[in-house]
Amino acid sequence: MKLIADSGSTKTAWHVGDADFETQGINPFHQTDDVVADILRNELLPQLPPQAVVTEVFFYGAGCTRQMSPRMAGLLQAVLGSDVVVEVGSDMLGAARALCQTAEGIACILGTGANSCYYDGTAIADNVSPLGYILGDEGSAAYIGKRLVGDVLKRQMPQDVCKLFFDETGLDATIIINKVYREPLANRFLGQVSQFCWRHRDCEAIHVLLVDCFRQFFIRNVAAYMRPDLDVHFVGSVAHFYRDELSEAATMCGFNVGNVMRAPMDGLIKYHGA
Repeated sequence: MKLIADSGSTKTAWHVGDADFETQGINPFHQTDDVVADILRNELLPQLPPQAVVTEVFFYGAGCTRQMSPRMAGLLQAVLGSDVVVEVGSDMLGAARALCQTAEGIACILGTGANSCYYDGTAIADNVSPLGYILGDEGSAAYIGKRLVGDVLKRQMPQDVCKLFFDETGLDATIIINKVYREPLANRFLGQVSQFCWRHRDCEAIHVLLVDCFRQFFIRNVAAYMRPDLDVHFVGSVAHFYRDELSEAATMCGFNVGNVMRAPMDGLIKYHGA
């Protein structure tokens, strides 16, 4: 049987046979071998169906760089058996295979962070570095949240929107500055703040902000591949929930939005014939 994993830093989605389940997130870049092995033994193994005889593993995850992938493959084989065939790839490769299958295309991730690539139908042939939420990640939840709090604190938003923001979130300038500059995981905080935009996406000022955030994603990432002839496909919660605004920005930049998935698992099941 084929075991497929789509892993982030928070949770890992698994599929084998007819079973779907989750464990906590696995990121070999941030976690030690012992921590990863404990998750596999204590959370993965007990959830495998009794009849599941795993012969192949396809693991896609955050932190699975070219340098880290062999290490992750070794940990999977140590737990599941040395005779199990294991392939480990990045979350970007997983997204590309889920979205494009074996066709050429531009594949993108828009969630808390952002990433993109040119996929030639087999592998990632080109990648514009996302650079993280400080230098990049245009179009991500963290980027939208950063733009929102900046516009509110600098009074670039209408006064009624600023008041609504403070009333709804309970935040003020001091709290925001402290969470962004002094506390860890500022990207997650900004991503959570961006939910204000979802609740008020019908507000013209919020709509303009959202479309511009996605325009920046196309301009600073997708345009670099110089393939306006290809559809641009997306996976991730931000792309899923803001598909209308994303499509509007794409049209403004001369691109066409293709497949949009909230999560890649269904596409990966199809790709691997599992």
